[in-house]
Amino acid sequence: MSFGSNASSWSQSTAITELLQQAEQKDGLRDTLREILQQPDTWRETASRVKAALPQYTAMLDGLQAVILTGSGSSEYAAECARTAFQRLFPVTAQSIGSGALLTDGTSLLPQSRPALMIHFARSGDSPESVGALQAMLHDDARIRQLAITCNAEGKLAKAAAHDGRLKALTLDARTNDRSLVMTSSFTNMVLAAIGMASHADTEAYVSSAERLAIAAEAILTTAFEQFRAPLLQTCSRVFYLADLATFGAAREAALKMTEMTAGRVMTVAETYLGLRHGPMSAIHKDALIVCFLSADPLVRAYEEDLIRELNAKELGAAKIFIGSTVPHDLVHKEDIVIESEVFSQTSVAFHSLLHVVAGQVLAFYRCLHEGLKPDAPSESGVINRVVQKFQLHGAAAEQA
Repeated sequence: MSFGSNASSWSQSTAITELLQQAEQKDGLRDTLREILQQPDTWRETASRVKAALPQYTAMLDGLQAVILTGSGSSEYAAECARTAFQRLFPVTAQSIGSGALLTDGTSLLPQSRPALMIHFARSGDSPESVGALQAMLHDDARIRQLAITCNAEGKLAKAAAHDGRLKALTLDARTNDRSLVMTSSFTNMVLAAIGMASHADTEAYVSSAERLAIAAEAILTTAFEQFRAPLLQTCSRVFYLADLATFGAAREAALKMTEMTAGRVMTVAETYLGLRHGPMSAIHKDALIVCFLSADPLVRAYEEDLIRELNAKELGAAKIFIGSTVPHDLVHKEDIVIESEVFSQTSVAFHSLLHVVAGQVLAFYRCLHEGLKPDAPSESGVINRVVQKFQLHGAAAEQA
């Protein structure tokens, strides 16, 4: 079982060492564990690959007036995370939208500025929405340039790019084509690849930030695997994930990981800090865990800390997890867990979602084990599958299929 060139660092963690031993002895957690732990190593590879490939995409990026980022499920949340990169680093008008919405509403939902670039995120590139949305867009508006970021060189999207000059594909390292049901390394690597596209004007800074991120992720994963096995965290029946708008895609993805890996046994809510007061706060009972993805922006952080102090004053929730830089001591109660990294204050917010997401993956992984489920295939009845099963397409998508 390979965990990349950083494998030796995991030997310093008792929790990870124990899990690696379990993975060798029984089925059901080997793939997910490997795919979570390989992320720092694969991020380095993705950054290097994107830097080398960027000259091939210069024409697609030239003169853009708008970027549309799309995907389904986790891939839609990857698009949401990448939207921040294009707004902050490109910068250009950027919009994320689900592939399913493109099937039902078409170009009516898209910004009118042209030329535009549409980036399709897809782990396998074989899901009905991924293929159908691409076909519909190719049919509806030739002024939108099409790019697929995928982890599967044998998928339909990657193969379509080889035969259709209107589409280009950026295919990532085969290791990122996660074998597990849930997306982990595929998610973060697709986001990082998109950030590279948005950072095309300064590739050296991009690669340097990716390296910082990888080092920080190694530390965060080690800490998370050690601390997230705490009994209190395994008994909370609901989990709230709080983030600001720039990293809200990470909150949605972390919540989805918990839902998928517990087969829906744990209630999850993703919300913004300021949105929490408008109703959702009423659902934070004594059995709730609150995961706080903290901003490094002073203005945004001021609002976040006010909300957290309000939660503390009202004695809401069983415990909190803080992930960010420089967490004030007065926010932290005895049962809370703090994972700090100065990389949040040293890199663009465009990168921060990746670190939030890896922590969310570990939290869901442990809860999956606590529920007696197998992380590699937590949907025992087959309600959901690694690739969404084929369904009927309609309209332009069906005509072009």
